[in-house]
Amino acid sequence: MPQYTAPITDVQFLLNDWLAIDKHYQEIGAEGMDAELVNEIIAQGAKFAEEAVAPLNREGDEEGCKLVDGQVTTPKGFAEAYHEYVANGWNAMLGNPDFDGQDLPYSVAVPVHEMLNAANLSWRLTTMLTESAVLAVDKHANDELKAAYLPKLISGEWTGTMNLTEPHAGTDLALLNTKAIPQGDGSYKVTGNKIFITGGDQDWTDNIIHLVLARLPDAPAGVRGISLFLVPKFLLDENGEPGERNTLNVGSIEKKMGIKASPTCVMNYDDATGWLVGEENKGLACMFTMMNDARFQVGLQGLGAAEASYQGALAYARERLQSRAPQGIQQPESKADAIIHQPDVKKMLLVQKSLTEGCRALSMLYAQQMDVEKYTSDERHDNAKKVIAFLTPICKGFMTDMGTEVTNIGIQVYGGHGYVREWGMEQLVRDTRIAQLYEGTNGIQAADLIGRKLTRDGGDMLKATFDLLSSRVAVMKDATKQADATALLEEWEQTSTALLNAKPEDVAGAATDYLHYSAYCILGVLWLDMADAAAQSSNELVQKGKANTCAFFMKRILPRKDVHKAVVLSAADDLLALSDQEFDYV
Repeated sequence: MPQYTAPITDVQFLLNDWLAIDKHYQEIGAEGMDAELVNEIIAQGAKFAEEAVAPLNREGDEEGCKLVDGQVTTPKGFAEAYHEYVANGWNAMLGNPDFDGQDLPYSVAVPVHEMLNAANLSWRLTTMLTESAVLAVDKHANDELKAAYLPKLISGEWTGTMNLTEPHAGTDLALLNTKAIPQGDGSYKVTGNKIFITGGDQDWTDNIIHLVLARLPDAPAGVRGISLFLVPKFLLDENGEPGERNTLNVGSIEKKMGIKASPTCVMNYDDATGWLVGEENKGLACMFTMMNDARFQVGLQGLGAAEASYQGALAYARERLQSRAPQGIQQPESKADAIIHQPDVKKMLLVQKSLTEGCRALSMLYAQQMDVEKYTSDERHDNAKKVIAFLTPICKGFMTDMGTEVTNIGIQVYGGHGYVREWGMEQLVRDTRIAQLYEGTNGIQAADLIGRKLTRDGGDMLKATFDLLSSRVAVMKDATKQADATALLEEWEQTSTALLNAKPEDVAGAATDYLHYSAYCILGVLWLDMADAAAQSSNELVQKGKANTCAFFMKRILPRKDVHKAVVLSAADDLLALSDQEFDYV
């Protein structure tokens, strides 16, 4: 299995040359932050991902998790790596400084998170959900709950989970049945069954803090009657330490296609003691704080898996000798040329490279906007919030679809060896496939983008995103690239605006195609912008590599948008014409 190497050079190019990170921190007032510090933090994060986490990936997949006497055990080395992660402060990067968090910019944390996903997706999942739980508790819980739980969640001494799904209620949370009964002392008794709970139990920490959606007695029907509760595995004693075991348990661990080293649990709550987070019947809004963060983080999972697959495919293509290149002998000292000299193999590698690096740029632009939202309070904050809302379903949906495409290409480059477990390529496909499903399937992301973020919003989020991209295009130095980017942006805006008054069924039928159309247009702009910035780089390989990869993307990947555009602008009559019986003629 190829050894993972963090893409430090590309990350540094994006931070220093493309985003001008020093100027960015000065503009938003991020005191104490500069490029030198950021580069050092990311270099250390890369070292941890490469040396502590990546070596556990293959063995973790083979060993999996076990449930014995109600206790989950994770693969050998996982807990030790987590303890090192916590000891070095990685879990606290984004945490509130009032509770011992480091309060670092997102532009520092996001590259590290990508690297962890690439190194070992199963291992990363539990830390990811803890970070999302921290956000929900920090934003919505009362001061007493914050004081009791946030410091140890932020440090990583305790982990957190998200409990939404029930066997009969997935995306449609209006159907959930879990109940919470008030006890008169401020606590509640929570009873119900939740499934697909990442990190529902593990052997890393001495407490786990579950955030559980449930209904109060006489709550309104539907999603307006859902509340959020904090339910710890162990109740706290008078010293704030884990004491009595709460009345909850793990029913089973799911047997899954991939991420086998991550414990995906069925959780049973039987009059478990919990406390209300936020207001009664406003739990879904509280949970969305957690879910929206998790959706972007899931997008990073697709990106991480794509990078790992690309690295493996590239290494193999350089080593595998087979036939002679059609353009002439490339390695006369060998009996055959390496397959990297075959145009079709180069095409596969360039698809991987252009999609992966394009999505990394998108993730860093998103991180930059999260910085703006976090550190400013004026119009910039409001605009960044709109951009983040618009880009979240694109990042989650497209980056995970891209991850599946790129990891499948990784297998193809290896040929038959890619299908064999020892090379690691098939694990990447299995692991990343779930990213298209959880935190809202990609169909749900597409419906959210076109239904809520575009049409229902009246185009305000679209305009904020268009304005941000336009501001970047306006300062490009290459006039030709600037003109191409401007034309691409204008086409995207015009096509998007045409949907604002479309029929609901036409909008729904165009959802997935609109998400992909938007993603390809945005990545096209970002590639032109990156190539423009790379022309000024002192690194000749970056300069030429970005220019040539941009040219490939514009010629061979960007035309995909035209197919999606044609579908976006068509009516849904063909989708609705076929009756249920006609699907199978029965």
